[in-house]
Amino acid sequence: MGAEGTFRTTAPRVAINAIGRHLPDHTRTVADLPELAGLTEPERLTCRGLGIDTVASADTLTAADLAERAARHALDAAGIEAAALGALILVEPRAPETLISSDATRLQHALGADHALTFSVGGLGCVSSTPALLTARGLLAADPGLGPVLVAHGSKPAAAGRYRHPVTVNGDSGMALLLGRPDPAAPLHLVDALQRTNGRYWDLFGLEFRDRPTAQWREKCSDLPGYSFRLAMETRNRLAEMVAELLARNGLTRADVAGYASQNLSAGGLAFIEESLDIALLPSCRDNLRALGHLGANDTFLNLSTALARKELAEGDLAVLINVSPVAAWSVLLVETGPPSGQGSIA
Repeated sequence: MGAEGTFRTTAPRVAINAIGRHLPDHTRTVADLPELAGLTEPERLTCRGLGIDTVASADTLTAADLAERAARHALDAAGIEAAALGALILVEPRAPETLISSDATRLQHALGADHALTFSVGGLGCVSSTPALLTARGLLAADPGLGPVLVAHGSKPAAAGRYRHPVTVNGDSGMALLLGRPDPAAPLHLVDALQRTNGRYWDLFGLEFRDRPTAQWREKCSDLPGYSFRLAMETRNRLAEMVAELLARNGLTRADVAGYASQNLSAGGLAFIEESLDIALLPSCRDNLRALGHLGANDTFLNLSTALARKELAEGDLAVLINVSPVAAWSVLLVETGPPSGQGSIA
């Protein structure tokens, strides 16, 4: 925990009392995806080189369904009722089922979280989980009487096709985190978080949807060289600076960090992060990428929970979670593991 044995950051720590996740039983083989037939040969080669063999598939479930199932797992793991929640924060889906209506209050009603302060956050793609966690931390610090906060997200591709050229292949999943004030019995604590954005890339990726049937929705990159080179170089520099700042302001060095996890876009993307930061990512990152594909804002905590279940991290270990979105946004989180397996709650 650093040379002096204490954390120096003044940010309030947040207990992660339960991680709930919903992963579909069904998977689809990437090589058999129907959209590959409409790609050029270079595009097919790019897709085959991503390092994703299969993707998690829940064709009959919506993003809202996935979020609800993960939320129920988290509540069950913690042994609390939804009525006890102080706040419910939904990380909004990339494409809601309907406009105007509220996905956040839909989840509130489905769970029975009638007394919870309820709203959604988003707008940063994969990094959208970080503002949700920052908001939850702020709510818990600002209101001493507030009950636990549940953050949930259902990840589904916005378009009919799962391949996003040249980035990744999307799978389906639900993830939920039950957050509270520091608790020695909690399986995890969020120690600190940093987030940065650059609005220059706000429309680097987009999907035109007005007056188009959903079958014709296609996500497009407006500047492939900008994504592959300029944004990549900025990402390299940003992440190096942010990890250094995160550790320094907590009185830590790299020697204090037991593991790193990132979001899962591609095998090349994982290698890029490792080379940029001179680190080794937890094995769960590549395993989940290969078997499940990219799960949006759920990736980092899925990789972390898998690592914990496989004991890739031990009690009291510190880990850094790294997230990148081409909007462009970057975040790094510092988490500390809690009691040994059996005292925490990861479902």
